[in-house]
Amino acid sequence: MNKVPRLFIVIPCYNEQEVLPITAPLFRDKLLSLAAAGKITADSRVLFVNDGSRDRTWEIIRQLSKEDEHYLGISQSRNRGHQNAVLAGLMEARDKCDITISIDCDGQDDINAMDKMVDAYLDGCEVVYGVRSSRETDTFFKRFTAESFYKFLAMMGAEVVFNHADYRLISARVLKEFANFKEVNLYLRGMVPLVGFKSTSVSYSRAERMAGESHYPLRKMIGLAVDGVTSLSVKPLRLIFGLGLFIACVSFLFCIWALITALCGKSVAGWASMTCIICFVSGVQLICLGIIAEYIGKIYMETKQRPRYIISERTWEED
Repeated sequence: MNKVPRLFIVIPCYNEQEVLPITAPLFRDKLLSLAAAGKITADSRVLFVNDGSRDRTWEIIRQLSKEDEHYLGISQSRNRGHQNAVLAGLMEARDKCDITISIDCDGQDDINAMDKMVDAYLDGCEVVYGVRSSRETDTFFKRFTAESFYKFLAMMGAEVVFNHADYRLISARVLKEFANFKEVNLYLRGMVPLVGFKSTSVSYSRAERMAGESHYPLRKMIGLAVDGVTSLSVKPLRLIFGLGLFIACVSFLFCIWALITALCGKSVAGWASMTCIICFVSGVQLICLGIIAEYIGKIYMETKQRPRYIISERTWEED
């Protein structure tokens, strides 16, 4: 690719008043260094996406945009979650730039990896995934559960990049095709690979959060994991069918055994065994119904076709 691309760094923000003044200059400096190296145009921008923050985040973004033209900001009408905030930024930027790089605001992802991402784009890649080289900064529990989740997704047939979150470069060409994906239930790290196009990965080390507190507690992580599995794969439904078929076969054999025992006059009333069987079958049924209900709920939300995000304010539209 001979054309020097215009870059938009898309940064979702939710209650980031503590870390935003620290990381915003870092993102701007990275833009300037890339532009000075001739890798991107001088009119590249940092686009902040305020995800319905309840603190001074939007006020800080507005102030930054007034003080420096390299900063832009949009604000959602209410909190819609990290994935919707990233999508809003990407869709807002797709007609204004040649490439986007999405990254979190907390400063944990190494911004120097952007150099390699842009180089990969200039070499012909349309999507470049940022992949963590290690998880040494995570607790054992988080490291174990995260890596197990990626392996589980792969086992379920979902196409995901191992140890990749939402730090990635996407070209405007890919974003225009990605806009045709109309899912309400978003799991971007699994949806982007479905678009195709030439892609690659760059590795980086993740640091500690520069300031503030994480907005992704265990509850939200579990919710994202459930969305990832149910949005990308129907294999759980097929497993339910297989499990039901297995239990039906075992039950049929048990019925034959019980009938033979009764005919031979050797049957003995067993409260414990009967209770265990009933509890086991009932538990399996409830689990299966729960999985089915999760899919039905997603179908219900998809049929409503509600907007995935609503932009209420844009800094460049203010007087």
